[in-house]
Amino acid sequence: MIQERTLPTFDVSTVQLSKEDGLMLYEDMVLGRFFEDKCAEMYYRGRMFGFVHLYNGQEAVSTGVIRAMRRDWDYVCSTYRDHVHALSAGVPAREVMAELFGKATGCSKGRGGSMHLFSGEHNLLGGFAFVAEGIPVATGAAFQSKYRREAMGDESSDSVSACFFGDGACNNGQFFECLNMAALWKLPIIYVVENNKWAIGMAHERATSEPEIYKKAAAFGMVGVEVDGMDVLAVRTAALEAVERARAGEGPTLIEAMTYRFRGHSLADPDELRSKEEKEFWLSRDPIKRLSAYLTEKNLATAEELKEIENKIQAIVDDSVQFAENSPEPDPSELYRYVFAED
Repeated sequence: MIQERTLPTFDVSTVQLSKEDGLMLYEDMVLGRFFEDKCAEMYYRGRMFGFVHLYNGQEAVSTGVIRAMRRDWDYVCSTYRDHVHALSAGVPAREVMAELFGKATGCSKGRGGSMHLFSGEHNLLGGFAFVAEGIPVATGAAFQSKYRREAMGDESSDSVSACFFGDGACNNGQFFECLNMAALWKLPIIYVVENNKWAIGMAHERATSEPEIYKKAAAFGMVGVEVDGMDVLAVRTAALEAVERARAGEGPTLIEAMTYRFRGHSLADPDELRSKEEKEFWLSRDPIKRLSAYLTEKNLATAEELKEIENKIQAIVDDSVQFAENSPEPDPSELYRYVFAED
């Protein structure tokens, strides 16, 4: 087991959370977890094909960042582990599941599959299969927001972009080039590193000269923040501050969220490289259980209310599978559509 970094501490007493927001965060994380569990079931039953990368364990990062933003206004850019980012961004579970089934009713019309979810309606700029591929796209989205406001005089253009990527992406050139440009131009963007310790089978500490990624922000004069990515309240607090900075024209933020995936790299991964001790350490920090305990302890929710949410979400997920199975396959006559811009 590689030496664990000391996780950053977070003072929960500083959090002012309403019951409405607390239940919203819980529902969003449960949706992500239940959806991914159902994906695993469908994959092993032969209903999904190709590579499927699940997000179990990392829900606090998606929920904490995206639900601190404005849906359908701010932008989200993802990776190949994109299902839960799409759900947090507001893409209906039906459309995400149908896409995973390769159906015409999917959010990418059956053309993208697991790693290429996209929804223009919900400002989801896409899932990207190549490591670090989404970083320039998200940076471009942030640039257009600033350009519309400052060069074209559109005062309503104050959207913020959230760019998600893993620890492995931080060794790629796009990471450094885009952080440099974003800092120079004070772009309204949040770079979110989901450091789950493993780039497929390569331990993060063995692949980079500076394992503490958030410190790399200092080289660009950028705010760098390290958070416990298994605590949705810690992530949300950091995200709210970063969104406020970005929207006020104060530039980008690099957030390193220390998190962990509970399953293998993909459903084709036997997950034999990580030690039992390491897995147990992180499983004990399950973000959903932590939020549940907080909500009940602070009398923001009862066990019955949380169970009602879980039952509601299970029904949504089950419905998404039925919808996907009953949806039509893409028409072969449309094979060459959407290769180039249309309409």
